[in-house]
Amino acid sequence: MSNLVRTYVNRKALNYLIVLVAGCLLFSQSSMAKQDVYFGTGSKLGDGIYHSVFNDNTGRLSSPKKVASVTAPGFLAKHPSLEVLYAVAKINKQPVVVAYLINADASLSLLNSSQIGDGVGAHIAVHPSGKFLLTAQYGGGSVAVFPLDEGGAVQKRSQLFEHQGGANVVPKRQQSPHPHWVGFSPDAKYALVPDLGMDSIVIYRVSNDYSHLEQHSRADTIPGGGPRHMRFSTNGDYIYLLNEFALSVSTFRYEADKGLATLVHVTPALDEKTKQQEAFNSASEIVVHPSGKFVYSANRGHDSVSVFSSDEQRGTLALQEVEHIRGSFPRNINLDHTGKWLFAAGQHSNTVSVFSVDQSRGLLQYQTRNTVNLPEPICILFN
Repeated sequence: MSNLVRTYVNRKALNYLIVLVAGCLLFSQSSMAKQDVYFGTGSKLGDGIYHSVFNDNTGRLSSPKKVASVTAPGFLAKHPSLEVLYAVAKINKQPVVVAYLINADASLSLLNSSQIGDGVGAHIAVHPSGKFLLTAQYGGGSVAVFPLDEGGAVQKRSQLFEHQGGANVVPKRQQSPHPHWVGFSPDAKYALVPDLGMDSIVIYRVSNDYSHLEQHSRADTIPGGGPRHMRFSTNGDYIYLLNEFALSVSTFRYEADKGLATLVHVTPALDEKTKQQEAFNSASEIVVHPSGKFVYSANRGHDSVSVFSSDEQRGTLALQEVEHIRGSFPRNINLDHTGKWLFAAGQHSNTVSVFSVDQSRGLLQYQTRNTVNLPEPICILFN
């Protein structure tokens, strides 16, 4: 083969390789831009679990489609290593934990269910080990433990912890315990349960073999605060507890080696004048930006999201802005995997609105044409 021919062939092969690599990169970027989003729905209009595809390059959501027909699948959780989704819901009018296999096309197939046995579940979380999950029963005043088998199926309830006592500060809401959220410490050694009726976070120790929980400690928030949901700072040193009644965030210093939390700061989500202007104001959800620099909480009644800057070295928050959700009654908010977008679920407006997140300041910008509709959304879960 002559040098001229050999050079031509080599250049042709190089050009082909460049095109192939470029095509692969474009395909990879396109694939990475798509995120599966599941929505839990409420007990009045909600008729199942819905799914959308989110493009994190454009901020666009596809039109939600129902992928599971079940009554009131309020809150959802994902198995840490298996393609299994869990929901607290009702089947034949009985409160249950229900498990679904997530198929390759993002549709759901029923795996199994297990009865809670102490009222409707208000929240659900899967332990990082994948060995068990927890549910919080607001009405029952309890926390339930459900083992999971190797395939992710829910087993019969193994433990039930009934909280005791009430703060008796807010009439009709704090005469008895009301667990409202369940989750785990960053090292997975403790389970934490904010209790709205007790004005406390109840902390349980997880056994070394992940087979059971043991009562451990308690951390009190402000009187009449009404603890609802909570998140850890990204460095694990602090807990941000959302007070439903007070519309504020209580910051606790967390001692991981002891499983203890101490209240150090309280930061209002709305000023007092604003809170008095609405007939009903109630904080609903709190999330922490992946960078750790920003914290967001949702305000029902005022129909807004409060944006805080966060100093994780001191555990302090500073309110930066309050952004309207362009919907009604934001029961839930969540950030996508990139941290570039925030979603707000308007329970009463049957909407999910999308906001871009300024990565330097954390501020929100409403995406005018990116809102989607579905019946009574109250939970947003990214897969």
